[in-house]
Amino acid sequence: MKIMALLGSPRPKSTSSDIARAFLEEAESLGAQISAHELNKMDIKGCQECMACKIRSERCVVEDDLAPVLDAVHETDILVLASPVYFSDVSSQIKPFFDRCFAFMEAAESYPFPTRLPAGKKTLFILSQGDMFQVHADIAPRYNLFLDMGGMPITE
Repeated sequence: MKIMALLGSPRPKSTSSDIARAFLEEAESLGAQISAHELNKMDIKGCQECMACKIRSERCVVEDDLAPVLDAVHETDILVLASPVYFSDVSSQIKPFFDRCFAFMEAAESYPFPTRLPAGKKTLFILSQGDMFQVHADIAPRYNLFLDMGGMPITE
């Protein structure tokens, strides 16, 4: 089993990253192949809305540090997404990943969109925040819609 984590905090020793690393360590002790990417250390561009992934390619054509990570998602069984909550949303470090997941969906006229990813992928979404109220409860369901369309639903 291959497990890849995307660490979306700007701080290396953040709560969300610590939780993700603990999950990876346990998974590795059980025999999983693991990898982690600190997105804040990478040169990442946002989606260019060029539609090349629908017209002339089956992958995102933006060449940056996120390109090989997006390619690796195809081989990953479990994707771990870890982010702090800033201003009622995921961090700006991890948001480009979500936008670029658009390339995982084939062009289609209706929902559900066919995905280019192999079936059976799961996503573990780790969100950390310091607010004691449930004002951020909409984040995971909102992003799960897009992850599900891309073929990587959040594991419940």
